[in-house]
Amino acid sequence: MGVAPIGLNGLRSTAKILLIDDDAKLCRLLAGHLEPLGYAVTTVSDGWLGIGRVSAEPWDLVILDIMLPRMDGFEVLKRIRAQSSVPVLMLTARGDEFDRIVGLEIGADDYVPKTFSSRELLARIKALLRRAQSSISHDGWQADGSLVAGELRLQPHSHEAFVGGTTVPLTPVEFGILLCLARTRGAVKPREELIDDVRALGRFQLHDRSLDVHISTLRKKLGDHAEEPRFIRTVRGIGYMLVASQRPLS
Repeated sequence: MGVAPIGLNGLRSTAKILLIDDDAKLCRLLAGHLEPLGYAVTTVSDGWLGIGRVSAEPWDLVILDIMLPRMDGFEVLKRIRAQSSVPVLMLTARGDEFDRIVGLEIGADDYVPKTFSSRELLARIKALLRRAQSSISHDGWQADGSLVAGELRLQPHSHEAFVGGTTVPLTPVEFGILLCLARTRGAVKPREELIDDVRALGRFQLHDRSLDVHISTLRKKLGDHAEEPRFIRTVRGIGYMLVASQRPLS
């Protein structure tokens, strides 16, 4: 979730909103409505880029268009839900009941046709943020934007990794693998899903065979061991899982 302080109305005074929509005019319009009210709005026009941004940093809300190039909003939503519980408000130029049902069934929190008024949209955004605040779980995200799992600390903005306060030099692909595992720590990440998520972070050329090599290198850099893992556990026939060490941070 986001990291800004709580305002007098019980919501964050500056909520981070990711807008995934290829309609540049609409993006400018929405940002023009929301930013003067204190919302920090980031826009991307591509579903893959949107998935990568959700993986890389915490957000308070995602506004997602259904009609996107290359990958539609439904597929983007499925991939977001595989790694994050961030509230998602879907937009569509179509008002079909079928679309609304599909979106809600695969994890959308609300659904608004593009004929909305700015007042209605703002009301729905506030409702979603309020609902998220009432059941907030930091999931390891810290106030400085870092992600902590036991001894491991990741800084997505600077691509820095630390174990017990000591810097661990990682390549972009290695950092991407570790970040994706940290986002779902304690749960098994299937190989194919991990590869797709890492590719979405930076369009890295990661393949099934090279994944094992990168995992092996990561373990060496983290001081980890496959037989008695402190961080990365192999789940044979399925994939990998991050196991957060219980040793305290230094």
